[in-house]
Amino acid sequence: MAQKIKLSTIAESLGLSTATISLALRDSPLVAGDTREKIKIQARALGYIYNRRAASLRTSRSGIIGVVFHDVMNPFYGEILKAIESELDRSRQTFILSNHYDSVEKQRTFIETLLQLGSDGIIMSPAIGTPLEDMTLAEENGMPAILVARSMDGVDMPTFRGDDSYGISLATNHLISLGHRTIAMVGGTDQTSTGRDRYQGYVNALRKAGIEVDPNLRIPGARSKQGGFEAAVNFLSLPQKPTAAVCWNDLVAIGLMNGISRAGFVPGKDISVTGYDDLEEAAIATPALTTVSNGQAEVGRLAARALLDRLAGSHEPDGIHLIKPEMRIRQSTSPCVPRK
Repeated sequence: MAQKIKLSTIAESLGLSTATISLALRDSPLVAGDTREKIKIQARALGYIYNRRAASLRTSRSGIIGVVFHDVMNPFYGEILKAIESELDRSRQTFILSNHYDSVEKQRTFIETLLQLGSDGIIMSPAIGTPLEDMTLAEENGMPAILVARSMDGVDMPTFRGDDSYGISLATNHLISLGHRTIAMVGGTDQTSTGRDRYQGYVNALRKAGIEVDPNLRIPGARSKQGGFEAAVNFLSLPQKPTAAVCWNDLVAIGLMNGISRAGFVPGKDISVTGYDDLEEAAIATPALTTVSNGQAEVGRLAARALLDRLAGSHEPDGIHLIKPEMRIRQSTSPCVPRK
C-alpha cells in the first residue's frame, strides 16, 4: 500500500513549516498568494488529499452545506442553486444536493444524513407537508437552516423568496390593461405558500379592477411543461372562453402555449399567456414569453450569504425576506380579441 502523503512531506520538499503548509491549503491570507499557489502545486504533484474529517475534528466545522429542493431539474431551482454555489465557492464551502420531490420522508432522511456527517448548515425549500419538528431538528442539533422559495407557517427561520402575490398581480394587471376581462389562472397548488400567494395576487388584481372572481377559471395542478400542455384541453373547453391565462410559472406557460398552438390558436394573438420566473427559455420561446422576473439569483445569493454569516456568528433577522419581482413584457400578450 502506498504511503499516505502528509503535510510534513510537503513542508520538507519546500523547506517550509507544516503550519505554513496548513494555512496555505486553507487559503489563509496569512500566507502570500505566490507562496500559497506554489504550495498547492506541490501538494497536487505529490498526490496530497486534504483530510476533511481530521480538519472538522480540529475546527468543529465540516465545510459541508446541505441543499434540498423539490426538483433541481426545474430551471427555477437550478438558477437558485447556481447562485448558492457561486456564493459558497467564495468561502470554500462544499455542498451536497438532494431533491425531495415533495416527499417528507426523503427530506427527513437527508437532514438526518447531514447531521450524521456533521454538516455546517442547510438551505432548503421545504417539502409539502413538512412538520414543524423536522424543521427544528436541524437547528436543535447545531445545524442552522435557511429557507428559500417556500415559507412555512410557524417557522421563524430566515426565508428568502420572491413576493409572489405582488408578482402575479403585475402579470394580471398587465393583461387587464390590454382589455382582457376573462382571465384564467393555470397551474399551482394551495399546498405551498407559493401557490397560495400567487393565486391571491391574481384574485387581488381582478377585484381591484372590478372584475368578478370566477373560481371556475382556475385550473390548478400543473407545475411543468407537460402539465401546462395537458391543461390546454381544460382551458380551451371552459364555457367562459377566457382570452388570457396567467400561468403559475414559465414551464406551465410554455406547455400551455404548445397546447393552444396544437389546437389551432395563435398564442400571443388569439390568446394571451403570461408566465412567472423569467427562465432563460422564456425569452427564446415562440412566441417570446411575457413573464415576471422573480429574482432567483438574488434569492440564492442572499440565502447562502445569510447561512455563511450565521456560521460566522452574525445573525440575519428571522422571518421572510421578499425579493420584489419585475415584469418582462414580450410577444405572448396582446390586446384582447374575443374568442369565437
